[in-house]
Amino acid sequence: MTEPAHHLPEDMSTAQLLERLTEQTSLLVRQEVQHATAEMKEKGTRLGIGLGLSGAGTVVALFGVGALVAAAVLALDLVLAAWLAALIVGVVIVAVGAVLALVGVQRARAAVPPMPEDTMASVQRDVQTVKENVK
Repeated sequence: MTEPAHHLPEDMSTAQLLERLTEQTSLLVRQEVQHATAEMKEKGTRLGIGLGLSGAGTVVALFGVGALVAAAVLALDLVLAAWLAALIVGVVIVAVGAVLALVGVQRARAAVPPMPEDTMASVQRDVQTVKENVK
């Protein structure tokens, strides 16, 4: 029969201490997994909202860029042939787009994967505590 959990460790048998260790370890692991899951859900929600707003902003900005491109072509048309004005504006836009794409690829490669950092730190503290108390 298992003794009540409120007994002091000094009063417990080895089997009871091992049973308590097993229970506490199992509980700790379950709690850490629950914490990691909650943390990742929260980060995922924030990421989803951010991406949605970024997408909407990008669409609106594209309309503005289209208007600015038309204005640039019309302005150059005052001093150059229309086809040449459109060609110059198009080349500039492609060059800017290429630079932005290269910078974006470099930043994406440098990004770290999303990790449950709080949970990882908590687990590391738990492991350190166990190591210190086992000695």
